[in-house]
Amino acid sequence: MNRHIQFTKMQSLGNDFILIDGITQRVDDVIDEKFAKVFCSRRLGIGADGVIVVLSSKRSDFRMLIINSDGSVPEMCGNGMSCFAKFVYETGLTQKDVFSVETGAGIIVPVLSLQDGKVLSLEVDMGAPEFLTEQFIDQGVPAEFVDKVVHIDQGNYEVNAVSMGNPHAVIFVDELRAIDVSELGPKIEALPQFPQGVNVEFVQILNREEIQVDVWERGAGVTLACGTGACATVVAGVRTGRLQRSVQVHLPGGDLRIHYQEDNDRVLMQSNSRTVFKGELDALVTQ
Repeated sequence: MNRHIQFTKMQSLGNDFILIDGITQRVDDVIDEKFAKVFCSRRLGIGADGVIVVLSSKRSDFRMLIINSDGSVPEMCGNGMSCFAKFVYETGLTQKDVFSVETGAGIIVPVLSLQDGKVLSLEVDMGAPEFLTEQFIDQGVPAEFVDKVVHIDQGNYEVNAVSMGNPHAVIFVDELRAIDVSELGPKIEALPQFPQGVNVEFVQILNREEIQVDVWERGAGVTLACGTGACATVVAGVRTGRLQRSVQVHLPGGDLRIHYQEDNDRVLMQSNSRTVFKGELDALVTQ
């Protein structure tokens, strides 16, 4: 007997996801790495950067499970959270305009802006960033990974390693047009300094309050946007004196406004999302 599961295809800045309600329908026995690979396929499935499942939580209002298109499980996804928040409100899973979500990166709190029962936009407290460290081989002590020069092919790149609950390598460049993201991104992700892999952001500064960013996402490849990546980029820019604390981030899929607060060291992300279509899938395709 076939198992049919209701889903909603959503996107935020072109970062697209398959949203599934795992509270009112049983999905725990079918959603796994293989499921994500099959249904995220853009030729053989629905097509998406990842699958997001809404689950109940003992620690917060909801729990978000996200599985990338390659089957890996990231700690967190900013644009995924934007879709998640809109989905749980507009499907009636909550009537709150402020609620908590358990993620692999900790508890995240979206704040919704509403009009006529619809989510117009939201602001997400993405938490406090952390600069990642590496061990100096000769000294055996940790050092922050800030403007650390790494050599790849014929070039040297200054890398800033920042965690927003998930790891990011932020690289400031003079011209984005000179960077082949699909070639350089996976090489940086595979550096021995990042044994768990890393999301990579290439950044061109337009002015101290405006930047252009291209993204290589761990587990998804080149994507149109990355919310946690935009946050990590602004944090790195502030830390190295390149940027102010409130920055407009231009991504291929659209814009995000990021505020890196000075008083509590937390990062706020303003974004929106959109429902693309709804449907029903045959879960036993993956069995």
